[in-house]
Amino acid sequence: MHNEPRNGIDVAIMYVDSSTVQTSSGKRHTRHLLRESFREAGKVKHRTIANLGHCTAEEIAAIKLALHHKQDLDNLGSIRETITLRQGMSFGAVWAVYQVAIRLGIVKALGSDRDGKLALWQVLARVIDQGSRLSAVRLATSHAACDVLALGKFNEDDLYENLDWLAQNQERIEDKLYAQRTKVASGTVYLYDVTSSYFEGKHNQLAAFGYNRDKKVGKRQIVIGLLCDSWGHPLSIEVFPGNTQDPKTVASQIEKVKQRFGADAVTFVGDRGMIKAQQIVDLCSQGFHYITAITKPQIEKLLQESTIHMSLFDQSLAEVITDDGPRYVLRRNPVRASEVMQNREEKLSTLRAMLEKRNQYLANHKRASAVKALNALEQRSLKFGFSKWCNLAINERSVVLTVDEEVKKEAAKLDGCYVLKTDLTAQQAAKEVVHDRYKDLAMVEWAFRSSKTVHLEMRPIYLRLEARTRAHALVVMLAYKIIQNLAACWKELDLTVEEGLEKLSSLCLLEVSAKNTVAYNQVPEPRQDVAALLAAAKIMLPTAINASGIKVSTKKKLQSERKL
Repeated sequence: MHNEPRNGIDVAIMYVDSSTVQTSSGKRHTRHLLRESFREAGKVKHRTIANLGHCTAEEIAAIKLALHHKQDLDNLGSIRETITLRQGMSFGAVWAVYQVAIRLGIVKALGSDRDGKLALWQVLARVIDQGSRLSAVRLATSHAACDVLALGKFNEDDLYENLDWLAQNQERIEDKLYAQRTKVASGTVYLYDVTSSYFEGKHNQLAAFGYNRDKKVGKRQIVIGLLCDSWGHPLSIEVFPGNTQDPKTVASQIEKVKQRFGADAVTFVGDRGMIKAQQIVDLCSQGFHYITAITKPQIEKLLQESTIHMSLFDQSLAEVITDDGPRYVLRRNPVRASEVMQNREEKLSTLRAMLEKRNQYLANHKRASAVKALNALEQRSLKFGFSKWCNLAINERSVVLTVDEEVKKEAAKLDGCYVLKTDLTAQQAAKEVVHDRYKDLAMVEWAFRSSKTVHLEMRPIYLRLEARTRAHALVVMLAYKIIQNLAACWKELDLTVEEGLEKLSSLCLLEVSAKNTVAYNQVPEPRQDVAALLAAAKIMLPTAINASGIKVSTKKKLQSERKL
């Protein structure tokens, strides 16, 4: 609505000003004002004419529509008939995950060419719904991947070939992410741990039999090493053949940090099975330091040599500084000690129940062998670790169990006790710092749990070639970085990342098309729970997004796979 110039005031334009604000209590409120915009003495000014807060949403929409078509109100009645509205692609999850990828530098590290965008979609698809390359293509048929990423048509073959590109560019991508990360938070502590992931098939080039952490007997596996900074943010991932022992993976990490990352003063933190004598020598040869833990037999040896004493475990945190050897930090965790004791008693109760059952069987079956019953009980006792203080013997046709309480007490003296070992001096790191840095390894373990057993999964691995298997691990690591960020943003909302992404996936685009006009995608205002997720992650929605019209489809069709 325009007015004639008056008193030096140029033509005024009337409009509805709508905005959403969040109150101090966390509630979101949308207010609508009827305002005028005008220019006075060369300056743009605004004037509020009326507060439309009493109007309904339909009335507000009607006022906006009337103002928008104020020059042709006579034809307004036919506009609705010429406009077509359709439900578009799922938008909320793709947009949110994409914005986090931008924030973390993943988009920049992958690049803006087609290969970079295909790799980015593999990462985003892994966050939203883990699966094969075929699953990632099918996901793009219902999610606005092409519109958000400005990506052309692709199928599963393109994604498999893109894994080759990822494998060739892994070092460059990780180096870029490392450089971006050091701008935000520099540090000299590196956390490192390994895990394994098993295969159902036999044809992966890296798969081999080895120590299987998943307890899948007879399954080939790969070994995966994850290097993180001291805040638990992944920096690099590496895949090794399945029969590689944990300490053997450390050398490549040392070289990576020294040569690629250019780090000098470095402390490696690894568990007792990772950093052993040879790894300590390798670290020291590069001028690096280490923090690790020692095994129970090593603790007992230090006690026998009087290097440490049991009384030190009574302190909240103790340390022993040797003359020319390493430095030890000691602690007893009372919670863990209680758990170990309870676990031992439960196993002992299980053994007694098994003993009673065996004796009852011997009593009811005169020809049953007492020796076989004894052997079975001794095997179970050995498995439980009771052989030193739990004695089993045959008395006539019954098996008798006796417990040596003194030996049992001696075996339990180190319950909840652990000893850390480091070459850092007290001036370089106080005992509390050493202890806290070792506890940070839990963040790497959490990353592995997330990438294996929670929403984000390393398995199943539908790959055979070595390079593509390594690239798959990189995709999972980049996806985990996004999961980690979203988990931190949504920790106060009492829901998992998987639940949050499911809610966001319900936010769909609205396809708007009219006669003789180009269709576009309107982004509707999200409902309250979706808006809360976006606000917590500090993600802004656009009002509209270009409609590319690109439709993705797979080469392999479900119908060809199903039996009639």
